[in-house]
Amino acid sequence: MGKQTTDFRYNTGATKVPWAAVGENYNAQDLMQIIEFLMQGEGKEYEEAIAAVRENIERLGAISHSPGKLSLGSKVEEAEAACDRYLRQPGSLFVTNATAGFEIAYKYANLKPGDEVIVPAITFVATMAYPLAVGAKLVFADVDPRTINMDPADVARKITDKTKMIVPVHIGGYPVDMDPIMELARKHNILVLEDAAHAFGAMYKGRMVGTIGDFGGFSFHEVKNITSFGEGGILTTSIPGFAAEMKRARFLGLDFTKPIKDWLYNITPIPGKEKPFVAGNSSTTEIQALGLSLQMERNEKIIAERRAAAEYLTKRFAENDAIIPQKVQEKDIQPTFHLYLLQIDPQKAGGNVQTLKKKLEEKSVTNIPHFGPLYRFAIVEQMGYDADEIAKTCPVCEEVFYNRFTHLPLYGLNEEQLVYMADAVLEAVAEMQAGK
Repeated sequence: MGKQTTDFRYNTGATKVPWAAVGENYNAQDLMQIIEFLMQGEGKEYEEAIAAVRENIERLGAISHSPGKLSLGSKVEEAEAACDRYLRQPGSLFVTNATAGFEIAYKYANLKPGDEVIVPAITFVATMAYPLAVGAKLVFADVDPRTINMDPADVARKITDKTKMIVPVHIGGYPVDMDPIMELARKHNILVLEDAAHAFGAMYKGRMVGTIGDFGGFSFHEVKNITSFGEGGILTTSIPGFAAEMKRARFLGLDFTKPIKDWLYNITPIPGKEKPFVAGNSSTTEIQALGLSLQMERNEKIIAERRAAAEYLTKRFAENDAIIPQKVQEKDIQPTFHLYLLQIDPQKAGGNVQTLKKKLEEKSVTNIPHFGPLYRFAIVEQMGYDADEIAKTCPVCEEVFYNRFTHLPLYGLNEEQLVYMADAVLEAVAEMQAGK
């Protein structure tokens, strides 16, 4: 079967001597390896089924041809269009991961040394990676003790005339209180980047999370509610006229509207808030896009299943007032339930969450202490920050991280596992209260 020649960079019409868009195509044997990776198993029945699939894949390989493109083609466009419909906002950009999307937003802000970026004290390192890399100053906002999200009141206290961006993070898929943050941002001419890595499908007061700020970034890493074959991200923008420029920002500023002499295209800078910036390369593959489109179709079902698990845990944990359960849903707030936020009152529980974590581990219950004070990382201290001084400005963060909270898994659990987890948490807290 001949190679397809549909990519603009290699063939602009019928040719006798083509340069195929895909240098080396994947064949039936390669596809079989992918199937065996995605659908693993063992035993006689599995081996028989795999043998039958292999035979049919080989037959299919003899009568089919390979795709003309593996990146930035129709499947990427289809996934972006599906995201537009789902998020109720045009201009979704599919990129390699959420971190790459954040970088485009930060570049639009024209961050430079001395500029200040307010981030929550508790989140994942990707939130702060680009500002730290370019020498912007990180300002850590304390967290709300109930949700572990950025506290708008502390953001207000920490804004200065150097503040360029505010980056609220919807931890665990529970929406940040965005209204006061947006009010502050508009008052001070500050850009807002929503780190919605956990929150694809969450809603805040009738709006989809990730479409409220100037930018929103979602993650489709393998551990998220849905994935695009292990990695991927969507960047959105509400900045008028910037969505089209964002498309060029994904792939090195490629520009067909201003081709250089005797050529197909040009490479032009991307307009930023104050001055243009140089685009990088965060292109995604057609396979990733197909994976995202397929899982996006069942995202609401996934959220509903996670919500049911969270509701069960919250109901069970009400049996002991030392446990502060996850908020399941409030008026106008719809989380994605990526993780279950479990907190305890140390005085009522007879100990802090570090003791609870150990007890849960002994009972073979996974808990997820994945999000901690960013300012405690060595990379932050080695870039000149004083962790102990920052900690004094984030007392709630220090208290909840060391004494009160962890996260529990919510998905992929059968009824027996969910009941066991609830029992184990209740038993562990009861043991702490009894001094055991």
